Amino acid sequence: MSTSYPTAHIHATPADFAPTVLMPGDPLRSKWIAETFLENPTLVNNVRGVQGYTGTYKGKRVSVMASGMGMPSIGIYSYELYNFFGVENIIRVGSAGGMQPQVKVRDIVVGMGACTDSRYANNFDLVGTFAPTCSYDLLAACMTAAREQNLTCHVGNLLSSDVFYGDNPAATDGWRKMGVLAVEMEAAALYMNAARAGKRALAICTVSDHLLTGEQTTAAERQTSFADMITLALETAVSV
Repeated sequence: MSTSYPTAHIHATPADFAPTVLMPGDPLRSKWIAETFLENPTLVNNVRGVQGYTGTYKGKRVSVMASGMGMPSIGIYSYELYNFFGVENIIRVGSAGGMQPQVKVRDIVVGMGACTDSRYANNFDLVGTFAPTCSYDLLAACMTAAREQNLTCHVGNLLSSDVFYGDNPAATDGWRKMGVLAVEMEAAALYMNAARAGKRALAICTVSDHLLTGEQTTAAERQTSFADMITLALETAVSV
């Protein structure tokens, strides 16, 4: 393991982090998760206001740290956690926009794969197209936890997009016809970094708005009302 710590983005040591890190996009959501779900949470990073905490859940150490928005941002934080701080598992917990009729607002979507319109994979100098996928072990643990909680989860492809305010209103039509469940902005980069580092990753998202119906939740609701998703992620974390 590299000794390149603290970094420009994380002022901590490997001992400060648990093997599994939950990673929401919003630093305030990271704080909320730590204070609501973890026992004895300790702030281990606050560089640039990107808050990271470590505590325990059901007696097992778990960390939670924000990723910021977009693939460049989660690309930095997940790279450093995997390669410099000894983290083995990162579970993204975030919001997504529903793209299929059967996927409703507030439903949970688990990303078995992550399609993308990004050129992030070019960083790896590949001759061909890489298919970013989650860790099977984390996915299996997540599905077991979902059954135990009587939660229905949609499992399939996410779309990780570089664009939130797109200029082409029909840009997602092609992805929808290919069965992509929901759109978000981070999972593909996380899955690629995990693959390169030989580590594990999973994205669990709550549908906060819907591209077909226009239904949406408020920012405050997105910050604090995703309790089922967080509990699912924590149950997954303590079982691996």
